[in-house]
Amino acid sequence: MEFISGVKQKETMGIQEIISGDYAGKTVRMEGSVHTIRDMGDVAFIILRKAEGLVQCVFEDGKTAFDLNQLKEESAIRVTGVVSGEERAPHGFEIRLQEITVLSQPAEVLPIAISKWKLKTSLETKLGLRPITLRNPMERAKFRIQEGIVRGFRDFLHSQNFTEIRTPKIVARGAEGGSNVFKLDYFNKKAELGQSPQFYKQTMVGVYDRVFEVAPVFRAEKHNTTRHLNEYTSMDFEMGYIDSFEEIMEMETAMLQYVFELLCEEYAQELAMLKIDLPDVTNIPQVRFDKAKELVSEKYNRKIRNPYDLEPEEEVLIGRYFKEEYGSDFVFVTHYPSKKRPFYAMDDPADSKFTLSFDLLFKGLEITTGGQRIHDYDTIIKKMETRGMNPEDISSYLMIFKYGMPPHGGLGIGLERLTMRLLDESNVRETTLFPRDVTRLEP
Repeated sequence: MEFISGVKQKETMGIQEIISGDYAGKTVRMEGSVHTIRDMGDVAFIILRKAEGLVQCVFEDGKTAFDLNQLKEESAIRVTGVVSGEERAPHGFEIRLQEITVLSQPAEVLPIAISKWKLKTSLETKLGLRPITLRNPMERAKFRIQEGIVRGFRDFLHSQNFTEIRTPKIVARGAEGGSNVFKLDYFNKKAELGQSPQFYKQTMVGVYDRVFEVAPVFRAEKHNTTRHLNEYTSMDFEMGYIDSFEEIMEMETAMLQYVFELLCEEYAQELAMLKIDLPDVTNIPQVRFDKAKELVSEKYNRKIRNPYDLEPEEEVLIGRYFKEEYGSDFVFVTHYPSKKRPFYAMDDPADSKFTLSFDLLFKGLEITTGGQRIHDYDTIIKKMETRGMNPEDISSYLMIFKYGMPPHGGLGIGLERLTMRLLDESNVRETTLFPRDVTRLEP
């Protein structure tokens, strides 16, 4: 009888193991994909691609037990060889090969050269061949950075006593209202794909006080712009027992500080590859919605056309204003008009035309929407009725207020948009693994 007792230590090595250990002159075994082959005659350089990066392997006629002509790019191989210091090689070492074992070979030649440092092709081609183009070093680096953002978000919120939750994505009705929902036939019942975890994360504040989730959300908007997707990843948190909606902005600022510090410490290689200079988030300015419109109207001679919402051009100009005047890539825009915010947004007691809500703009693009929520049952019922909504339609949600809720608020951050701005990409699809938009359902 045999038993499984856990992970067994493999005989193969990783890049970090070699870098951190004393392996110079020692024989090691490593696995990876053949990224490229540079045949120089008697000597060839086989560049091995691993999750951690690239490794230079040296093939020598008469010393490496293998026929180089049998090796193809993108083959999965296992190599054995001696580690040698080499400053010009990635990570400062190379492996002088003794043996090569082919584990698998591609059936066809690559349709695009992914071994170049940066893919010089159209976005459409890049996305159409996504399973292959993601193997390019620069493409891989983007999503390593994105991993770091999510990791930092999670780690920070855990440190602040938040509980991670999982909420349903098949719902009876969307939290945001409107017609921009994907409708489903759910066992002869009407259902939708969730636009937001809003109702559920508020519900869970009544359970755990502070909660967060990283999960997909769906918007059936027929936008075909550089900033919109029909499925994106939302990083949400909700926190109870707040005294002011500014506590939410303070929590997000501290979270960003933590995330950027983590990226500096553990994703320095990717930051260097992508030439990213992380923005300073020591202090983030905040400005009222109406004041922000006035400031950019005066400085950039732009007429205010819509007093109730920010147009994309205005967001860009607000970002430009606070970069020029305060050196900040970020700005919190607060007190959005009540008529442009969802029914659950708390109105400002000083002026009910505005709400205790905010957006965070990053280089002129909205990446976060948040604010304080109504927590009083009578107040939320009255606001719904004022808007012509029927409380019976969302009775399960309203249950939390009927039986008591603390003052609370939260936010949602678009992961792909945040990554897009951090990397200075011009299209959100560049920072989405497999984009879903009005035209794309594959790959």
